Amino acid sequence: MLIIEVNDTESIDRVLKNYKRKLDRAGIVKELRERKHYTKPSVKKRINYLKAEYRQRTFGV
Repeated sequence: MLIIEVNDTESIDRVLKNYKRKLDRAGIVKELRERKHYTKPSVKKRINYLKAEYRQRTFGV
């Protein structure tokens, strides 16, 4: 649960911006999107492998 402290002097736009930033940093939206559809562990592993391979080819890390 996100708690946002609101001062009387802050505008609603500023409060919404802080809320969205906290939501992003907490990763709540990302987690909800991941939980929307079940992904088998083998598929997750393959996706991570392909991402790592792409990073190595592209950036040479």
